[in-house]
Amino acid sequence: MKELQFGEKTVPITASAPALLYYRQEFGADLIGDMTKMISDYDTGGDQEENPEATTSDALALGNINFLSFLQLAWAMAKAYQYGKPFPKFETWLNDYGEDIDFSDEGFIIDIVEEATTGFFRQNQGVRGAFASRRK
Repeated sequence: MKELQFGEKTVPITASAPALLYYRQEFGADLIGDMTKMISDYDTGGDQEENPEATTSDALALGNINFLSFLQLAWAMAKAYQYGKPFPKFETWLNDYGEDIDFSDEGFIIDIVEEATTGFFRQNQGVRGAFASRRK
């Protein structure tokens, strides 16, 4: 369980099986499949390890991020945290928190990804580790 900060608001999230179902029901897609695409879209081919100050790579990476997908992932995990309790549809939830979202806070996206990868891929090194053995 992690807590996301939306400005002054705190939203608890948890990566659990109900989140998979809620994501499918609300968005008609597979959460894990979309999550792997989100992470691979972030990879730009630029090597930031060689030049950590590379603002061009940073800008390209930022341009490849589908921020709405991360919010959908957060919504599904927030709903899973509130399992059994009334929870708003994505559009309503987004309206309630939308003004407080700060995408310049890199911790916001990192918290979403960390919760999802540690929660859904417990025995591996996150989502990349789970699929790395399939590439060999």
